[in-house]
Amino acid sequence: MNSSPVETIEVASDEGGMRLDRWFKFHFPNVTYGYLQKLLRSGQVRVDKKRVQANTRLEVGSQIRVPKVAREPRKNPPSLKPPPGLSKADRTFIEDMIIYEDDHLFVLNKPFGIAVQGGTKTKRHIDGILMGMADRFGDRPRLVHRLDRDTSGVLLVAKHRDAAAKLGRVFQTRSAAKTYWALVCGVPKPPQGKIEAPLVKAPGPDGDRVRKALPGEQKVAMHATTHYSVIDRVSHKAAWVSLKPVTGRQHQLRAHMHMIGNPIVGDNKYDGDKDMPASNMEPRLHLLARRLILPHPYESGKLDVTAPLPNHMLETWDLLGLDPNRYGEE
Repeated sequence: MNSSPVETIEVASDEGGMRLDRWFKFHFPNVTYGYLQKLLRSGQVRVDKKRVQANTRLEVGSQIRVPKVAREPRKNPPSLKPPPGLSKADRTFIEDMIIYEDDHLFVLNKPFGIAVQGGTKTKRHIDGILMGMADRFGDRPRLVHRLDRDTSGVLLVAKHRDAAAKLGRVFQTRSAAKTYWALVCGVPKPPQGKIEAPLVKAPGPDGDRVRKALPGEQKVAMHATTHYSVIDRVSHKAAWVSLKPVTGRQHQLRAHMHMIGNPIVGDNKYDGDKDMPASNMEPRLHLLARRLILPHPYESGKLDVTAPLPNHMLETWDLLGLDPNRYGEE
């Protein structure tokens, strides 16, 4: 081990163009991405005596300043054993949900019925399980957006604080394109349109709901816009629709479809569990976060992830004679 507190390493001929974070991952596997960020922010790691970022592309012959601490074992190195309070089943539960992963983020295919975050009566939730998996991801994973407990599909998680901040700005600037699939009661008219209806919270005995803002409530109302399009229909009884929210309000899609007279099938908060299209259907919310497209915060190009229909929606599609593979992405 080098006794000097700092060493300088030259970028090899076969390392030109490599990102700094990946160079560290190869040379110093003990250095997690989050720890590297701390070293960069404090100026302990530099390239050619200059402060740089983790995604800096290296040039052959460049001199990388590496502090001695990078070679020392971390006090809490990654472990394959679950930390106290987190079962192996919980870790497997998360691992089985991952449908995309890279150095900075991962995407879960969230199943029906699991809360994303905790509440008064919610003890087991995705955020809580992720909190105990910092050893797996190198830092404490952070949720970038939310889905309702009964909504299935694409859920984006950042692996570290810097990624969470960058992805948060992507959502704040509405640079993320979200597509949902739903089965709704009846067939929307017209078959394609835009719903612009400000929403206000309306607490009730069955939990929070939202409703259309009334005159005089504009100060507390949340602007909400949703585009919808009918993909296929089952006579006049039901329609398979594509929903593209411009805003991201709580229960926005559920409330908007209820407002136009086409509640989402199985939605017990917005009358979607009444007059079901078929008597033997699974009484679960038929709403899927189908696809997410956004600029990758560290790589060129876009992140484009799609989630398959969950089992209860697949069974309904089969029951109603709908073919999920018949049409392209809507």
